[in-house]
Amino acid sequence: MQAAAQRYDAIVVGVGGMGSAAVYHLAKRGKRVLGLERYDIPHSMGSSHGVTRIIRLAYYEDPAYVPLLRRAYELWRELQAIAGEQLLYITGGVDASHDGAAGAVFEGSLRSCELHGLPHEVLTGTELRRRFPAYHLPPETMAVFQPDGGFLLSERCIVAHVEAALAHGAEVHGREQVLGWEPRGGGVAVRTDRGAYEAARLVVTAGPWASTLLPPLVAWARPERQVLAWFQPRQPDRFAVGRLPVFNLTVEEGRFYGFPVFGVPGFKLGKYHHLEEQVDPDAFDRECHPRDEAVLRSFAKRYFPDGAGPTMALKTCLFTNTPDEHFIVDLYPELPEVAIAAGFSGHGYKFCSVVGEIMADLAETGTTRHDIGLFRLARFGAVQRRATQ
Repeated sequence: MQAAAQRYDAIVVGVGGMGSAAVYHLAKRGKRVLGLERYDIPHSMGSSHGVTRIIRLAYYEDPAYVPLLRRAYELWRELQAIAGEQLLYITGGVDASHDGAAGAVFEGSLRSCELHGLPHEVLTGTELRRRFPAYHLPPETMAVFQPDGGFLLSERCIVAHVEAALAHGAEVHGREQVLGWEPRGGGVAVRTDRGAYEAARLVVTAGPWASTLLPPLVAWARPERQVLAWFQPRQPDRFAVGRLPVFNLTVEEGRFYGFPVFGVPGFKLGKYHHLEEQVDPDAFDRECHPRDEAVLRSFAKRYFPDGAGPTMALKTCLFTNTPDEHFIVDLYPELPEVAIAAGFSGHGYKFCSVVGEIMADLAETGTTRHDIGLFRLARFGAVQRRATQ
């Protein structure tokens, strides 16, 4: 006779950046919660690895993100106090556009600062280089310097969220793959390669694998291969924490982002939509090649020449992009037992702490005090529900 499935208040599928935070917030509220992760915790197969992730308040993408960011900063600071280790490093942040005041990154970041009363300075490329000598942007570049920018230790944040969740009684399984789920009796039944479980609520935070669990998302949450590089600085003092603000900028070659040296002995940088390769997360090229390195090295040589020394590391990761590059945070259509966080489009990690809180809200009551209107699925039109079998 088959044993009855174990029962939980909520099951969270995917225990990366977003999922680990969701498990923590649910457990903190006294819920019996199970976190299921198909890989290790943490792991390097998805979107939340690579030592560091940028956090910034000056948000060019839309000023509506700023209130969420303020809450995210609060929650990150709470988490590091619980963990007893520093997880958030403040370096200041630079948002710049090569095409001057008409550039979307500069213009949007400035608008966010002005609308929300964020402290900031406007600098030209010349003034930026004088202040931070590592930068060699064209003189006509316009930049917003916002002092609250910085970075998070991405893997350590996952560990901290999981450890805090476990302390509140959560159950978390690594190396257990979800094979399917279905609605059942006002809740959900989940089948894995190790067992069967039931819960009142399902939270899907599966990153690039979201559409495997929720097939309609395949049109709106598309994984893309990314490459990160770490180059040895020729003048290390210019790339140290405290000397180099994190950056998010557009130049002739595209939009790039970067960090001071931390964790790996190199200046870290990447390019949004690297080679524009949409991929299957279970079958794509995880190796890094000379062509990948060349894209990033040519940028460093032109705009950060003191940081373009020998290559120290190259790593692939995945971005999961929506058509408008805004997130998906919502309840699944016609099935309020299922909450979704997906499609973070390469700029979502900084929000993990507050998205975890939102997912706990949605799982608990179906609503949240946070404004998630920008992230609702309805903006893409009708979504036909279909569970995986």
